[in-house]
Amino acid sequence: MEAQGTSPVALVRGVVATLEKLGRLHVSWEGRRLGSLDDLPDMDTGEVASPFSLRAYLNTCTYGYTTPWWGWDRWEQEIDWMAAHGVDTPLAMEGQEYVWRELWRENGMSESAIADGLSAAPFLPWQRMGNLAGYRAPLSSGWIEKKHQLQLRILARMRSLGMKPVLPAFAGYVPEAFAKAHPKARIYKMRAWEGFPPTYWLDPSDPLFAQLAARFVTLYNRTYGEGEYYLADAFNEMIPPIAEDGSDAAAAEYGDSIANTAATRAAALPPAVRDARLAAYGERLFGSITAAAPKATWVMQGWLFGADKAFWTPEAIAAFLSRVPDDRMLILDIGNDRYPGIWQKTDAFDGKAWVYGYVHNYGGSNPVYGDLDFYRRDMAALHADPRKGRLTGFGLFPEGLHSNSVVYDYAYDLAWGEPDRPMAEWLGEHLTARYGSASPSLVKAWEQAAAGAYRTRYWEPRWWQQHAGAYLFFKRPMADGADYPDAPGDPAKLRQGIEALLAAAPRQPSTLLTYDIVDLTRHYASLELDRLLKATLTAYRDGELDEGDHARFKMGALARRIDALAGNQQETLGSWIADARAYGDTPAEKDRFEEEAKAIVTVWGGEGHLSDYASRAWQGLYAGYYLPRWESFLTAQRAARASGKPVDEPVAVGAVRAWEQQWIADGRQWKRKKPKDPIRLVRDLLEETRP
Repeated sequence: MEAQGTSPVALVRGVVATLEKLGRLHVSWEGRRLGSLDDLPDMDTGEVASPFSLRAYLNTCTYGYTTPWWGWDRWEQEIDWMAAHGVDTPLAMEGQEYVWRELWRENGMSESAIADGLSAAPFLPWQRMGNLAGYRAPLSSGWIEKKHQLQLRILARMRSLGMKPVLPAFAGYVPEAFAKAHPKARIYKMRAWEGFPPTYWLDPSDPLFAQLAARFVTLYNRTYGEGEYYLADAFNEMIPPIAEDGSDAAAAEYGDSIANTAATRAAALPPAVRDARLAAYGERLFGSITAAAPKATWVMQGWLFGADKAFWTPEAIAAFLSRVPDDRMLILDIGNDRYPGIWQKTDAFDGKAWVYGYVHNYGGSNPVYGDLDFYRRDMAALHADPRKGRLTGFGLFPEGLHSNSVVYDYAYDLAWGEPDRPMAEWLGEHLTARYGSASPSLVKAWEQAAAGAYRTRYWEPRWWQQHAGAYLFFKRPMADGADYPDAPGDPAKLRQGIEALLAAAPRQPSTLLTYDIVDLTRHYASLELDRLLKATLTAYRDGELDEGDHARFKMGALARRIDALAGNQQETLGSWIADARAYGDTPAEKDRFEEEAKAIVTVWGGEGHLSDYASRAWQGLYAGYYLPRWESFLTAQRAARASGKPVDEPVAVGAVRAWEQQWIADGRQWKRKKPKDPIRLVRDLLEETRP
């Protein structure tokens, strides 16, 4: 086979895509399958080109929800995955604390003050974006050094493939100790994001801003080499501090607890005052990057424009972008599965270069979902729209990885010149490459399963009544869970698809076919688990204690069966903890990393609504965390109802919260228990949940 391409990434993508069409190769998070490379047919694919000059990937949050414990082996696999999917503009956020530490050292901060100001590893993305600081501090110097060495290898590999990684820049956030040491500087106390203590933002108009920003980029380039793209997200779910009376904003302390309150106050300003200040912010942020990297392009995620739309009106966005050269800015319009249409409302970001894409995965939480047909229709409409302006790229920006890989395979294939290709046509080739062979009945079965699960653009149940969590069973217990709405999708069609997959599968299914059947079944059974939980809550609320006990018993048994089945999958609570402990250099550090790893996927932190935001459908969590929480709450609810009283919910939830903290610190490591016969467990689960 001979291949020609315009870059190493294009060459890799071309070879991989061709071998996939021939059913000889598949590259995924769950594993790789390489068939025989003998007797390859003579073929000429002709020129295959992406309509997008950039293919972007990753989210700032991925570095907390998925990668904090990755070493080089895992990163090497991920970079290979990127190349196989044609990604050439990935976010490269590892290793930056090594540079931040040097910057603050140069500015007179002590080692202890620096360490105390750096959050624990899984929470660093939100420190980098100014949402929190020093949470679960101090950050281990050993961890910083490991990530420093890792980033050197990551960037070397990315650059060798012709990728242009997006590097970090200074967005204005400074440690509290620095702020206190510079009382005359224009530093604002920002809002308490999700109940965390306020952070501190240095106004770009202050001379210190330009000095710190240029020095950070200089130190970064000296450490890791100069790049073309630099990311600076100054206002991630944080409203810009604009003085209410139009006077010097240095006099205004921004401390609103609700973003919309600040947006309302800012809206009361004369538009000219607001727009002038936003324009100055944008101009100075750009200038601070190019002062040290003259050829740099400023990259920012466009999430804020949807998340805080009360503030970020089209006029406010236009002002913020107005003084940045059109060809020196790149906006990552990441949220078109949740906040669609921002680019239309802003005239394609007022002439700036931009990348279109989807988050898809929030928090690493992993229900089975996506909307394959939506991606096809949406991208075809995008190409056909004459208003798209300087559309430059396409990307997927998951907050967490290792779930629903079919979504990522299909979307990136669509980005390579086939936006109108029907999913059914694509699926046969995909499954043959993934499994080694795929009979017509197997492909048909997958289509049935997809009709039940893969027609959901955004998993709305993950937020309900201010409670996060992929399923009701994953949410912190509450009495009104009895009113929890049905999840999206069609469970009956999903079940039919799973049963058809079992019927069409070979006697000894391939590893990846087994993986997919297990994941679809785990999701279907989790929906059934929610149904039983709602039935329990309803029966106890209505005083039907025997009926509630019966549903509760079935719920507990099903949760334990799902937990056993989930041991087959790529990640478990045990594997996550083991990876965290492996990063530690001492027993005490290993214990600490273990607690941090358990916290990010459960209670998260702060006093807001982040508990269970990153809820995972993992072995260890079904039976060892979610079930005990609900059992505690249901016991309290039943006892109260038996005495003729409503449950004292604050007391019951308080007991759950106390138990959660004990669980995080209990030292149990939840080692993986891989099922010997996962397909048999699938059949047992289907029988147990038969309608």
